[in-house]
Amino acid sequence: MKAYKSNMSTTAMTASMAALLLVSPVTMAESRVLKFHSGYAESRPEAKYLNEFAKEVEQLSQGDLKVDVFHAASLGLNEPDLLRILKRGSIDMALLYGEYYTRDAPELAAVYAQGAITRPEQHLEILPTIRDVYEQGYAKWNIKTIGGIVSPVFSVGLHCKEPINSLAQLENKKVRVWSAQLVDAFTKLNISAQVIPQNDMYMALQTGVVDCAYYLSTVAETVSLHEVTQYEAYLHPWAAVPALFGVSDKTWNSLSGEQQQVLQQAGENLWQKTRAAAVDPEREAKARARRQELGVTMLENFSPQDVQQFQQAALEAWQAIAVRAGENGEQIYDRVTGKLAKL
Repeated sequence: MKAYKSNMSTTAMTASMAALLLVSPVTMAESRVLKFHSGYAESRPEAKYLNEFAKEVEQLSQGDLKVDVFHAASLGLNEPDLLRILKRGSIDMALLYGEYYTRDAPELAAVYAQGAITRPEQHLEILPTIRDVYEQGYAKWNIKTIGGIVSPVFSVGLHCKEPINSLAQLENKKVRVWSAQLVDAFTKLNISAQVIPQNDMYMALQTGVVDCAYYLSTVAETVSLHEVTQYEAYLHPWAAVPALFGVSDKTWNSLSGEQQQVLQQAGENLWQKTRAAAVDPEREAKARARRQELGVTMLENFSPQDVQQFQQAALEAWQAIAVRAGENGEQIYDRVTGKLAKL
């Protein structure tokens, strides 16, 4: 009886081993996992897109390749250091935002700027040029780009405590902005402006440090601007810098051709998806109606003459940034503005 049991056990083991040998090599092989750095918190829409990208990579590769996204800079990496980090191959992938790299590649901060466009559709037309400039710039740091996220073209407006919808009315007011380029642009128009971080904007308005906030109107509710400003006037569409997916050349060259193709396909799919949703009049109309429900009075838009004046000042401020960035910055500025002039 014992011998019978032993034979049965041996037979079972043999069958199990045979079954394992029949499993496909892809199933048996260990998946390649790439570490992906993102500075955005998981609550941001970009984080959702990154998770979608990771899921598609796994599906397209049938589990052979995976992307592990580390949100909110949880790997402990600093944004200004990313070009150096990727060049060394210390991380596999990262979400790249050109305006962060003023120390190592100042020309990448001169690629696009507020005031560049006056119609949302212009953004879609200039995107191929913007993307190409960034791809060439990142390539100098041994970084392969594989698509990315096209940010929505939100409305930008002036959110004020008083009814203001002209540049003339702003001349005696203090305006909150988010960049040095905008400070320079408003200064050229004899308007006092200062950079105040988003987290401090509410208090600055509440305490009278500033009278108005230049801000993305579409998402103004998320920072409770309606509680400290009662009036809003549309100025121009947001010139949103896209976030590209960068892969260290060290990692890229270690991948198989099939794995490289999967990354490129997933990255390009997300680029096209977010591009298709970037300009959305219905989204903007709903957001505007929502702000009215919250008690915000919508004023007439800034006049075409004011928009033209602002754009001219913004372009001059943008050019100054490009000049400070050196020859590469000036070449990029000329290329991008030359394309915009034809739109």
